[in-house]
Amino acid sequence: MRWLTAAGMSAALAMSVHGQSAPPMAETVRVEFANPALSPTHWTLTLHPDGQGEFQWTAGKIEAGDPQGIQPPSQNRKIQVSAAFAAGIFQTARRHRWFNAPCESHLKVAFTGWKTLSYSGPEGSGSCVYNYSRDKEIEALGDSMTAVAQTILEGARLEMLLQYDRLGLDSELASLQRAVQDGRAQQVDAIRDILERLAGDQEVMERVRKRARLLLAQAGS
Repeated sequence: MRWLTAAGMSAALAMSVHGQSAPPMAETVRVEFANPALSPTHWTLTLHPDGQGEFQWTAGKIEAGDPQGIQPPSQNRKIQVSAAFAAGIFQTARRHRWFNAPCESHLKVAFTGWKTLSYSGPEGSGSCVYNYSRDKEIEALGDSMTAVAQTILEGARLEMLLQYDRLGLDSELASLQRAVQDGRAQQVDAIRDILERLAGDQEVMERVRKRARLLLAQAGS
């Protein structure tokens, strides 16, 4: 009887599990960038509505005499942006019918890289590809996501400089500060870990620690 009872309980549990509805499909907005003339040559930034996401990039070939010198290798890492930033991205996707319309202007303009915008979620899916778009919101969305990518790549580069070339940290942080000021780098809080390490590292220059503290203050404001 005990065996029968246990078997019956197992069967009931199995039926209950199979009867459960499937979990809702996760919502994502993804931007994929490709330009063989740049390093990295390719990156993909994926965001979820809560600001969590993933960033993956493929490093390009470093030419001899490249002033950038040290470049981070290809990586895939988890990231976090603000919920407000993510909400703006998803609102734009919604207004543009989940990117189910052409983005490319077909104008004769300078090639800056192919951007593929895509959405997937319970409300549908869609994607569009462009180098330059006439739609100002699409251009702004692409610029914003590219600016987040720039921030993450700068953070990876700072990690390498801290390990291999500490004297290069000051100029790199100065460059990041300028990029933040003019909007080429956004969501600095996404690289908080390396900035906090630099701000508290007594073995780097005081100027480096000060720049890191200023960037952290901007990230928290």
